[in-house]
Amino acid sequence: MSVDTQTVKKVARLARIKVSEADAERMTGELNAILGFVEQLDEVNIDGVEPLTSVVEQTMKKRKDGVTDGGYANDITANAPASEDNFFMVPKVVE
Repeated sequence: MSVDTQTVKKVARLARIKVSEADAERMTGELNAILGFVEQLDEVNIDGVEPLTSVVEQTMKKRKDGVTDGGYANDITANAPASEDNFFMVPKVVE
């Protein structure tokens, strides 16, 4: 696949990027080099290779999944202007 200056300008317009003629010429060469590298990667035989999420084998750190009430309701509502039974009291806003 090859990119020309018209394609670079079209992509720049779609991305809402202002590109001068000189920059378009430079970007054409850069994009062609990137696409050439991607084409090289397509030639690699990856049959039987499992996808990786990391190059280092890792296991996720897990914590006990236990349900707790937190035990901090009194501390949380202590600074509230009005609270009742560990709930915040607010003025009525809808009638």
